Amino acid sequence: MRSSSKLFLLPALLVAFGLTVFAAACGGDDNSGSSSKLQGTIRIDGSSTVGPLSEAAAELFREENPDVRITVGISGTGGGFEKFCAGETDISDASRSIESDEVSNCKKENVAYDEIQVANDGIAVVVNPDNDWADCLAVAELKSIWEKGSDVNNWNQVKPDFPDQEMKLFGAGTDSGTFDYFTEAINGEEGNSRSDYSPSEDDNVTVQGVAGDKGNIGYFGLSYAIENEGKVKTLQVDGGDGCVEPTNETVQDGSYKPLSRPLFMYPSENALQRAEVREFVNFYIENQQQIADQAKFVALTDEQQQESQQKVDQLSGGETQQ
Repeated sequence: MRSSSKLFLLPALLVAFGLTVFAAACGGDDNSGSSSKLQGTIRIDGSSTVGPLSEAAAELFREENPDVRITVGISGTGGGFEKFCAGETDISDASRSIESDEVSNCKKENVAYDEIQVANDGIAVVVNPDNDWADCLAVAELKSIWEKGSDVNNWNQVKPDFPDQEMKLFGAGTDSGTFDYFTEAINGEEGNSRSDYSPSEDDNVTVQGVAGDKGNIGYFGLSYAIENEGKVKTLQVDGGDGCVEPTNETVQDGSYKPLSRPLFMYPSENALQRAEVREFVNFYIENQQQIADQAKFVALTDEQQQESQQKVDQLSGGETQQ
């Protein structure tokens, strides 16, 4: 009985064995497929303004490429270039163009790169929501507040009809590209800023500072103003042609001046030779509209996107425009 039972079960076992081998073979195909998927680590650092944009790009990219690890630091544009030129990162986020001393540092370390525009942005000037006297400030008035040597600490020093209200200032830290851009655009010279204000590389600190008292004022990227609507009030700026509110449209068409700006990433030529970096950068540009929308930035125009893609293609092929 036992012997016949074994004989009876043998065909069934063989069939089961065959199915197992077939399934394993199929599974092997899947495994070989997964081994061809992108893997590796991409290191990004730099601008606190561009950081959320790169984080959004990384999040969307990982949905399709879960084996790629992407780290995004926010040490400021200047701090990011220090790491990038030292070869510590693959991509540097920047809210301004690379400067001559940073170019020299990269050349010393043989770090080749190109400047790739990834979005547009505006710098918002914000006040406390309870500020009911100021809706628009001219560039000259902003300069009187922020320029080096200014002793303005009360709103009635800005305009005589403004109230006798103490003013405390909050803004970007000196390592930030936002600081560089704002200072040059408003005060006429990079670095020409008063130092007796509360600086931070973390824009949330500025949000909290401005929200903390009726007379406070600060500045940061437009995306943070949109994100923190209700906590801060965004002012219009008169750049010479009347008061203009910072919006996606006015930043895109350049009418919000002088505080509209392009945002960049700087991938290194060496990093782009790695498949995971090359595919991420291409993904960043190809999906820039979705990424900008998710991170509350202003998307590229068609012409800007085309130019950025051309630069990526050239850099991937070893043709740098350093």
